[in-house]
Amino acid sequence: MRSRDALSPRRGACLRHTCGVSEDDQEPRVGDNPALHRFEAHVGERLAAFAVYRLEPGRVVFTHTETLPGFEGRGIASRLAGAALDEVSARGLRVTPVCPFIAGYIRKHPEYADLLALRNG
Repeated sequence: MRSRDALSPRRGACLRHTCGVSEDDQEPRVGDNPALHRFEAHVGERLAAFAVYRLEPGRVVFTHTETLPGFEGRGIASRLAGAALDEVSARGLRVTPVCPFIAGYIRKHPEYADLLALRNG
């Protein structure tokens, strides 16, 4: 079973910076932005990474993943990928990973292999 615990802010983390926790110490919040056809990861109030998709019957085709400058090397895109795949699974859809990052994430995390859909199938 996949866990969503990694997506939740750490217990005690303050999102408004009133308790001395800096934005750099915050866990990313991941959600779907259907208006822009992408899953987004935010750190504090700032967009940190996104994964663009298009919907096709019965599946989500991931076409591009990007981490914005200043957020690279922190594992944010990996958290984004896991959360996006969890959401796709929860919706009962399959995945076609055109994006090399999402494809690589699935290769490294075989628990998501059951989500794979053939490109033309």
